[in-house]
Amino acid sequence: MTKLPEQDITKLLQAWRRGDEGALERLTPQVYRELHRAAKRCLRAEHDGQTLQTTALINELYLRLTDLKEIDWQNRAHFFALCARQMRRILTDQARARDAHKRGGGMQTISLDDAPFVSAKPQAEVLQVDRALNALAKLDLRKSRVVELRFFGGLSVDETAEVLKVSPDTVVRDWKLAKAWLLRELSQESLNGG
Repeated sequence: MTKLPEQDITKLLQAWRRGDEGALERLTPQVYRELHRAAKRCLRAEHDGQTLQTTALINELYLRLTDLKEIDWQNRAHFFALCARQMRRILTDQARARDAHKRGGGMQTISLDDAPFVSAKPQAEVLQVDRALNALAKLDLRKSRVVELRFFGGLSVDETAEVLKVSPDTVVRDWKLAKAWLLRELSQESLNGG
């Protein structure tokens, strides 16, 4: 399959927003491979008992996207940024649901060194990262978005820069500072028992 230029993907997103269901049918194969790669990265480090599979994560993502079709899509980068946020929410929602059934358990420290893929290990870790990201967003929204896009969305430095409309050097600096802040925050949370 020939990959469509970014402008064509943007046109398909906008046509879909206007109600052209055929646009969604043409768009899906164009974005599926990238979404599949991102979902696979998200679940790569998942423990053996994980019930959510790559295809299920993508299916849940598509269900959530259909509810959001009224969005004024700016471009391909905007679409993938929203997908990253939705994947974070899906993983967090699932972790909360599992956590509600299974209280307790030793929290482990999360390593962000292996990013840009998410460590969707035990649900407690996903919830720790989500809480820490929310705290970081209150201090510095852009750094929080950098982590979300790279860690949950698996976007490269250049893709993240495109989404946030900053330079790749800014993304690298934000990533380093955010990672250090998050590691400190997550270590403190683990020491305090969650």
